[in-house]
This record gives sequence, structure tokens and C-alpha cells, in this order.
Amino acid sequence: MSDLTESAAWRALVTHRAKQSAATLRTLFESDPKRFEAFSLRAGSLLLDYSKHAITRETVALLTALARERGVERLRDAMFGGERINHTENRPVLHVALRNRSDRPVLVDGRDVMPAVRDVLARMRAFSEAIRSGDATGHTGERITDVVNIGIGGSDLGPLMVCEALRHYGEPERLRAHFVSNVDDTHLVETLRGLDPARTLFIVASKTFTTQETMTNAASARAWLVQRLGDERAVARHFAAVSTNVKATSAFGIAPERVFEFWDWVGGRYSLWSAIGLSIAINLGMDRFVELLEGGHAMDEHFRTAPLEANMPAILALLGIWHIDFCSRDSHAVLPYDQYLHRLPAFLQQLDMESNGKRVDRAGHQVDYATGPVLWGEPGTNGQHAFFQLLHQGTHVVPADFIAAIEGRHHLGTHHQLLLANCLAQTQALAFGKTEAEAAAELRSQGMTDDDARALAPYKTFPGDRPSSTILLDRLTPHSLGALIALYEHKVFVQGAIWNIDSFDQWGVELGKQLAGRVFEALEGRLPVDALDASTRGLVTAIRGQPGG
Repeated sequence: MSDLTESAAWRALVTHRAKQSAATLRTLFESDPKRFEAFSLRAGSLLLDYSKHAITRETVALLTALARERGVERLRDAMFGGERINHTENRPVLHVALRNRSDRPVLVDGRDVMPAVRDVLARMRAFSEAIRSGDATGHTGERITDVVNIGIGGSDLGPLMVCEALRHYGEPERLRAHFVSNVDDTHLVETLRGLDPARTLFIVASKTFTTQETMTNAASARAWLVQRLGDERAVARHFAAVSTNVKATSAFGIAPERVFEFWDWVGGRYSLWSAIGLSIAINLGMDRFVELLEGGHAMDEHFRTAPLEANMPAILALLGIWHIDFCSRDSHAVLPYDQYLHRLPAFLQQLDMESNGKRVDRAGHQVDYATGPVLWGEPGTNGQHAFFQLLHQGTHVVPADFIAAIEGRHHLGTHHQLLLANCLAQTQALAFGKTEAEAAAELRSQGMTDDDARALAPYKTFPGDRPSSTILLDRLTPHSLGALIALYEHKVFVQGAIWNIDSFDQWGVELGKQLAGRVFEALEGRLPVDALDASTRGLVTAIRGQPGG
């Protein structure tokens, strides 16, 4: 058994769960008319309602006691203090420094990193404003109208999600953002279709400038540009890079002044706050990017200073611990009721599952408890007509986060009020359901006979007690989006601290990349297929036996 599952706080929660299992949300709300006030809190422009979880004040007290026993506050302070908490890579974890808007220094080995951070931000401002104003033109003197970000993982998901979420701040008639990540050539070909090379800027986002998918796409984009403009020198005016490998970017043809640095203490899935966000700054303007940083910093300050009982990221994290480890619910849905946030679930999948999808603790021992959940989602109201059937009446209990903005953007008729009504109604239905007796009575009121109503009622029964949190933003702005992203980052941090896993490495992505190199050689005929396992050998043989294989 592990130190975690043998700890006093853990055992107290196991005992509490056994006593609490009979409680229902109906009875909890009936017994406490002020339950919403007790189980909701605000941080800046975000409101969290977590009253629709079958927990009590004792549950929260026991969960926060677990967090304190596991040293969450100490590890939090160590992160903000620049200590090397990513222990398998011996690195600090300082995405919080990228959005530090205070005058506080952030020290790594006694050296303040903030001057370097501010220098890159200043360079991002100068470059983005030159592109947006038309002062920086393409090789033929044409103004840049399209920016294509080439990256993968954190170098794609974060900037893409933010540009989509804040696209109402953009000016697509003047400047458009595009994103290419998949090594499938369809992604690049379809993105470039219709673009004018004389008006296109490419940003290659790869820290090492060796990422296979990114560099394959970058080389093809370079060839496309040179072929159409007929001049190798065009690369210098149509490419920028976010990388630390200046030698490789120079060999590619990118001018040194167009190479933007970030640091090894910036994890990929936490990097949108860095120069990886250059596509955001160009597309939306540097002022909007700074507002995003300010929103993230505001949540950082809340997380850094608020007691755990009133700390929004901590509460979200502890609810997850409760469901995953004490209620055996290993799936989690994120349901933004805002079409602008349609890429948020995909972004959070990487953030959560790459961070906490671990089975070995910080001591190198296999854990004997569940860690990160399977996270997924889709915008409402589309999901209501797809997978909500399972959420309401399926055999799996899936905790869910519902996210919505109080104020809509477009004020088109009653659209936004109807959207909010659906959001709130779904959380209500999940929580309280409909009993078989209520379903039968409803059917009888519609003119159905008693026998027919009794026969149909089981199909119209909703068990309820399906937990959900609701996060309301005043409005979807750069500031509130920054706070929302930081909220989830810190939630993941707290859970990793409790589970005693390293949330900031990602060794699990390495093996497949290594094996892909061997399979590629076999597909190219440079490695005998006999060197592969029987299944892969058969698949490679089948592929090579087809035209084009």
C-alpha cells in the first residue's frame, strides 16, 4: 500500500464516502436551502457553482485536509518560487512567470527570469505590430493577410483554441489565422488551398526545431512558397520561428530577428503564454494577448493566496479527487455552452491527460490508486443531441463541467438566453432527475391509461445524482479566458500534487515516436520487415503491396 492510501486523511475519506453514499442531491438541497451559497465561490470574473455534487461541508473539510497533508500548499509555493519541481527532467515549472504582471522577481538558481520574459514580449509586440500595420511585408512587397502556425501538441492546441475563442476580436477581412499540426498532408494542402504565397507568413513553432511532424510540414510549406515565388530568399520574409535552436532556424533560412525564444521551464501544454502565442498576438493584437496574460495572472494570485476552502482551482481539483478515487468515476466531461470555446475540450484533454495520465509516483513506484481521468467534451447544445443520453440514463456516472458566459456577444434575438436556459436545465436534470412515479404521473396527465403509463415510465425515468459544476464567466474576453485557462492548469497541478506524480513530464509520448522511425524505415524499404513484430509486419506488407504503398 502507498503512503497516500494509508494516510489518515485518505482513510477518513474512505469512511466518509461509505456513510455519504446514501445521500442524494434532492435530500441535500431539501435539507439546506442555502446550499448554493455554501458551495459556490467567485474569483474575479468567474463564478463556480459546485452545489450539484453529493458532498457536504464535512466532505470539503476532509478533502482540504488531504490536500494539506499531501503538501499541496508547499508544492504550490515551490512552483511559484522557481524550484525544480519537474523532477524527472530537473526543471522548474514557470508558466506562471510568463504571465507575471507584478513587480515580483521570479528566481531560477538565484537569477531573475523576468527581464528575459519581458524582452521576448517586447519583441513579440514589435513584430506583431509590424505585421498587422503592414510595415513588415512579404518578399514582393505585398501586405501579409494570412498567418499559418505550424506546430503540434502545445504548439498548436493552445494558440488555436485561443484564436478560436477570441475570434470576435479579430479582423478576418484584413488578417486571418490558420493552424497546421497533423503530418497527414491533407491538413497542409487544404490549409494552403486558396492562399496567396506573396501574402502568407508561416510561424514554425518547435522548441528544438526537430519535431518530426512540425518540421515535415515546415519543409513542405517552404517548398510551396519557394516554388510559387521562385526565389529562395523569400523564406526570410515569409517565415518566423519560435525555437531555441538558432543554428537550425538559420539553416532553414529564417532571419535571426524573426526567431523568438522560450525556455526549458515552459512545458509544451503550458506554453501559449510564451512566444508560442505569437500567432495569437498577430491575429488579435498584442494588447489582447497582454489582457490574456493579465487574466491568467489574476487567477495565479487567487490560487497563490486564497485558503484551500475558498480556492477555485483547489476546489475543482478536490472534487475530481473525490469522484476519481472515492467514487470510482474515471471519466470527466467538459461542456462549454459557447461555440467560441469549441476547441477548449481538446486543449484540456492534453493539459489534463498528458499531465496526470501517470502510473508511477515521484519515487518511481507504481501507484495503487486511480490518477487522471479520461477527459472529453463537446459544445452544448450539440452534445445534448449526441451523447447526453448516456450522461442522463447510462450506466456510467460522468462528472461534468458546464461553462457559459452570462453576457453573449452578438445579441441576436433570444439565442443567448435559450443557450443559457439549456445549460442550466441540463445541470438541473442531471442532478435531480425524474422518479418513476413522477414519470408515470406525467404520462397519465397527458391522457395515458394507468397500465400504459406504468409500462412506459421506466424508460422516462432519470436517476439523477449525476454530478456537475457550473462555471460562469461574466463575458468571454481575453482576461476571462486567461483566468479560465489558468484555473484548469492549477486544478491539474493540485491533483498531481495529491497523487504524488510529476504533472510536468510526458515520457508516455516517447515510445510511439521512437517506434514510428523504425516503421517508417520499413515502409520506405530501408529496414527488413522481419525486424518488426508479426502484426506490424503484416500491416507494413499489406500497405507496401498496394499502389502508392
